[in-house]
Amino acid sequence: MDLFQAMSVYVKVVETGSMTAAALQCDMSTTMVGNHLKALEQRLGVRLLNRTTRRQRLTEFGVAYYQRCLEVLGLVADSERLAEQALDEPSGTLRITAPLTFGTERLAPALSEFSRQNPRVKLDVVLTNRRPDLLENGLDVAFRLGALEPSNLIARPLIDYTLTMCASPDYLARRGTPQTPEDLRHHDCLSFAYPAGDDWQSVQKEWRLAGPEGEVSVGVSGPMLINSSAGLHQAARTGMGIVMMPDALVEQDLKDGKLLALMPDYCPPSRPMHLVYAQDRHRLPKLRRFVEFAVQRWGKH
Repeated sequence: MDLFQAMSVYVKVVETGSMTAAALQCDMSTTMVGNHLKALEQRLGVRLLNRTTRRQRLTEFGVAYYQRCLEVLGLVADSERLAEQALDEPSGTLRITAPLTFGTERLAPALSEFSRQNPRVKLDVVLTNRRPDLLENGLDVAFRLGALEPSNLIARPLIDYTLTMCASPDYLARRGTPQTPEDLRHHDCLSFAYPAGDDWQSVQKEWRLAGPEGEVSVGVSGPMLINSSAGLHQAARTGMGIVMMPDALVEQDLKDGKLLALMPDYCPPSRPMHLVYAQDRHRLPKLRRFVEFAVQRWGKH
């Protein structure tokens, strides 16, 4: 039995709450997870989990052993990081999280270049519009949109996340081209359903634009509210209505003429974007190299 692997599997079983979920994270079969647990209990001579067909519950010893496993695995990880720092060669797994649209349209295409430059670094990328905690989720670095909450993380400013108001030529041929913000009240405006608590949630029903006379707000309505940027994008391309979409998503369509930008004198809102990471982890060559790469590519000069 590989004791280190068995301890790692046991930690995953405890944290995920089931052997099936742990098997997915450990990239092994549920049977193999069960074999690791059985071998670990036989080695220790004491039961770690009380298992039934529906649930599992830690024994008193299982709780204490789980905490000790975390300590041991943490020491092993620290030792590996020390070796990595000594070599000063980026290697190991780098866990990155980013918002879905930016991650799909901007980050993912750029990672091929980073991977060629750092072939010993394996990338584990999590794309989500939520803001997962870096430490709790074992993440090394995150792209964050909007205002940052106070924390002890390092935050590097990146270029703002901008939107463009646009529509398809077919829609404009049928409904006409709006010339002023007030004209939008008489058009089909499609909105993205920002989740509760998002600082852009108000954009669903009221569009804010910065124009020659300052910021103006106009109430909009339309046939669809959707929580998918990709879905909103496709609806705009097929002529369903006017949208405010991230530049990262519509840039090529604007170049190809599949979508047309509207009211160039009125700019949609933008959001700040940052690259955040824990200060102590920046010593790792893999993270330091990625931060340099990201700032060079998207940094605010």
